[in-house]
Amino acid sequence: MNKPFAITLDPGSSLANHTGSWRTYRPVYLDRLPPCNATCPAGENIQGWLFHAESGNYEKAWRALTENNPLPAVMGRVCYHPCEGACNRQHLDEAVGINSVERFLGDEAIKRGWKFDAPAAASGRRVLVVGAGPAGLSAAYQLARMGHQVLIVEAGPAAGGMMRFGIPKYRLPRDVLDAEIQRILDLGVELKLDARVDDLDAAIKDGGFDACFLGVGAHIAKRAYIPAGDASRVLDAVSVLRGMEGEEAPLLGRRVVVYGGGNTAIDVARTARRLGAEESIIVYRRTREKMPAHDFEVEEALQEGVQMKWLSTIKEAGEGELMVEKMALDENGLPQPTGEYETIAADSLVLALGQDADLSLLEKVPGLVIDKGLVQVDAGMMTGRPGVFAGGDMANTERTVTVAVGHGKKAARAIDAWLRGERYAPPPKAELATFERLNTWYYSDAPKTMRPVLDIIRRQSTFEEVLGGLDEGNALFEARRCMSCGNCFECDNCYGVCPDNAVIKLGPGKRFEFNYDYCKGCGVCVAECPCGAIKMVAEEN
Repeated sequence: MNKPFAITLDPGSSLANHTGSWRTYRPVYLDRLPPCNATCPAGENIQGWLFHAESGNYEKAWRALTENNPLPAVMGRVCYHPCEGACNRQHLDEAVGINSVERFLGDEAIKRGWKFDAPAAASGRRVLVVGAGPAGLSAAYQLARMGHQVLIVEAGPAAGGMMRFGIPKYRLPRDVLDAEIQRILDLGVELKLDARVDDLDAAIKDGGFDACFLGVGAHIAKRAYIPAGDASRVLDAVSVLRGMEGEEAPLLGRRVVVYGGGNTAIDVARTARRLGAEESIIVYRRTREKMPAHDFEVEEALQEGVQMKWLSTIKEAGEGELMVEKMALDENGLPQPTGEYETIAADSLVLALGQDADLSLLEKVPGLVIDKGLVQVDAGMMTGRPGVFAGGDMANTERTVTVAVGHGKKAARAIDAWLRGERYAPPPKAELATFERLNTWYYSDAPKTMRPVLDIIRRQSTFEEVLGGLDEGNALFEARRCMSCGNCFECDNCYGVCPDNAVIKLGPGKRFEFNYDYCKGCGVCVAECPCGAIKMVAEEN
């Protein structure tokens, strides 16, 4: 009887790294980029903080979140969460409620009084931040953490920018906003209110600043020529929303018409209902499908009794009435006038046609390039003037709080590098963890937890917050719906299914490695990895 034939390979031999002609590919562990992380304008490590949240370590989750975004309670209310639109879980059942968990963590931090860690050792450098909106606050926060001395100069009477003067209280309660701003100021950031910068060069020189970040918001309303009689009451949306922060609310009347189709138009129309308007009508020249306002906001407005007149444009404003022309789509889907008119009653007309940033402070600054109302910046957010950086509304047409926060963080990193005579280079991004790379057999159906919504009656008559938050149980459940796309969470599947015992466990938190002396390259580990954290690569000859 013949004995079994066996070969023992020396670990140092080249053959020890190649199992034979049957293995042309070998498995390797890797970290892929989760789609939620990839699409977050603020650059949050969403999967990273969700990992801590699903273990119930909410403070650690909050601290991981605020590495990139100091305003989670705000963002959990006003962000339009593109991360959820990219979430792989939506192809299985529904996207993970990332935004609702973020809000829970932000609210938990306020409730428990969590503070940011003390800044690094003082660098001896001073940075001027112009504008206390989301971009300016984000930049100031990151710069302070790096040890730089920061002064924010704000033209308005309070910090927050358009978060305060452009977002209604029913979406963002002011106590929440104030708490998160104060936490940033507690890092030693100085805030100077009611202080307008007219000459930037002089402000930098006189204050002894080493660099400057400009985060001037878009507070100037765009206008349109509409013939109006002397008795007509024509307002702009920015003034109306800003007036809501005063002691007396603006007088709009019982019948209010809002001209425009963006989120600001929706906000004004919903605000008018809460101020007692019996009729609040949005007039928009295109169809609902082309409306720039987010669909969920349109739906909420309709629920609250806001009326919509699509394919309509206002031709003339008279005393107590408006002349509206009907539009029709041409063969290219563009609205064209029809010559058909109707008259609608209106006590006031509010124009919500967009906003521009006030760039007058830049008129005397050499080297800056302004194109179509936007300050031109390089990849590091620096303008044509060395040491002057810009972000937010004044540097981008995508005007959201999340984008502005991301700009502030990016600029702060670039400023810090510039002050050290270097140039900030972001780390390379890993390949994307797409849905087809996952093995979803291991995930059971777990429908998304919906946030509570205020009843319609109170939504029409009060400024109470419309969308509620999750409680701890729901937030924990929602965090645990994350599939950890592209990144090993040590489920032991590869270890359990390997037919060759080629997977080595390295201990808790250390993941695994392959013993290629035993691996035959069958690929079972790749097929069975739930999160797509293993791939097969060709053997090198």
